[in-house]
Amino acid sequence: MDYVYGPGRNHLFVPGPVNIPEPVLRAMNRNNEDYRSPAVPAMTKILLEDVKKIFKTTTGTTFMIPTTGTGAWESALTNTLSPGDRIVSFLIGQFSLLWIDQQQRLNFKVDVVESEWGQGANLDILASKLAEDTAHTIKAICIVHNETATGVTNNLAQVRRILDEYRHPALFLVDGVSSICALDFRMDEWGVDVALTGSQKALSLPTGIGIVCASPKALEASKTAKSVRVFFDWNDYLKFYKLGTYWPYTPSIQLLYGLRTALDLIFEEGLDNVIARHSRLGKATRLAVEAWGLKNCTQSEEWFSDTVTAVLVPPYIDSTEIVRRAWKRYNLSLGLGLNKIAGKVFRIGHLGNLNELQLLGCLAGVEMVLRDVGYPVKLGSGVAAASAYFQNNTPLIPSRI
Repeated sequence: MDYVYGPGRNHLFVPGPVNIPEPVLRAMNRNNEDYRSPAVPAMTKILLEDVKKIFKTTTGTTFMIPTTGTGAWESALTNTLSPGDRIVSFLIGQFSLLWIDQQQRLNFKVDVVESEWGQGANLDILASKLAEDTAHTIKAICIVHNETATGVTNNLAQVRRILDEYRHPALFLVDGVSSICALDFRMDEWGVDVALTGSQKALSLPTGIGIVCASPKALEASKTAKSVRVFFDWNDYLKFYKLGTYWPYTPSIQLLYGLRTALDLIFEEGLDNVIARHSRLGKATRLAVEAWGLKNCTQSEEWFSDTVTAVLVPPYIDSTEIVRRAWKRYNLSLGLGLNKIAGKVFRIGHLGNLNELQLLGCLAGVEMVLRDVGYPVKLGSGVAAASAYFQNNTPLIPSRI
């Protein structure tokens, strides 16, 4: 039973953690078992290969660490860099801010490139910094692919083009927590050196696995990186990979079985179909926002996110009250505005194992809440705009053709 009971199902539309599909819940409903038995290493070996597919890499090495995205951040940094190393990092919202804070507390020298919240990373400044850095003092470029606080998606292919244009050897580190398995992500093609995600986002699992994928270049860098690491040390994993037992410490057995099922669902739908579905969900949500007469926090179409939409509210409305009332009255969970945009936006998460009709229910709930807080929305306007788009663009379910 819910800690605070509400009839029916909670409509979870925060940008993570997300809804968990029934097959995954059933897969995790199992007892503990010995992770040193032959079964768990056999399953782990296949999982390590299969998770490479969601990063679109054939050359990367994967690590499934019992942690959150924050731990995956630390793993990416401490295994590839040394204290005092100079890195360039982009501040565009709350989560990029937190990663920068971590970088600074780990004693890296961080060149912070800040943009207005609602804008993407300023890649012109990156180009200028790389052009000036003929001595190659910059050791890494760190960027959040999809900033969930503002609904901004950055252009990773352009980052790679800039690095190549200046023939700069800096490592390319990417936070893909709310993008991988939902947005187009091509680790090998874009030359990403470390990418990471969390199980509670597009994979649609509970929180608890930080998945890190490292390129051969990143693994080579880890051999000389002098940052202190223990729990997150890739070398400990690699030793156990060679032994064939895979785990330097106890994994969550239940999450591993859940991950196996989650990947099976994604592969059955087809990763490209999953990405296309998220594109439809994002477009429909933006059409609904437009029909309501409200604005997207994201300031340009080039940065629109297909996993989360941050909606600006008029100055006479506190967006926190929208989120509070949605939960109290309609059992609808929306994302709060964070930090600089607290009270100014609410966020609609549309990622993970989610379909068109589920999203329409969320949009109907948002319309009622907007009326509750005094915004003169026409009931059904956003739902109608999204429905018309879905009716014209939703294909047959691939597995049912």
